[in-house]
Amino acid sequence: MIKKNKTKQSKIYKRSNRTTGLGDAINKAIDPIIQKRGFANRDIIANWPIFAPSPYNQVSIPDRLVWPRGEKSDQGATLYLRCAPAHALALSHEGAKIAASVNRYFGYILVNRVKLSLEPFSPHSSKMLDKGQTPTKETIKAVNEEIKDIKDDDLKEALRRLGLNIKTK
Repeated sequence: MIKKNKTKQSKIYKRSNRTTGLGDAINKAIDPIIQKRGFANRDIIANWPIFAPSPYNQVSIPDRLVWPRGEKSDQGATLYLRCAPAHALALSHEGAKIAASVNRYFGYILVNRVKLSLEPFSPHSSKMLDKGQTPTKETIKAVNEEIKDIKDDDLKEALRRLGLNIKTK
């Protein structure tokens, strides 16, 4: 009996020898993640403000699309939404409207029902500020001292805000 030596081969990347747009590069990185969540493409996520009624498009976002076990049938999938806790009850009652809106957009029954996901939702998490902390005069002076040599006003202001946020935490 002859045993073959199994060696791991590194993945070989093929050069396209052409320039690629940033959108194409981002799509290649995002598409596998979206497909793992059950979405075939980005249409539901990109058009979410169209599908959800007015207050819910700001406090919820699609989490994943789960098809029934077995083969994909005409029954449709279950759309799980991440939602702010204060709006969870009201959004659960609006599930039929959201499913109808998604199905109308695609032209066939894609979503059978809408359920709420247990995953936490934080709207605009990058813009959330800790309002309880304010920088001291010493912190402001230290940050202004560090950025005094920068000529570009926009860059200087951005670095000042960044420095104040870092030093106040």
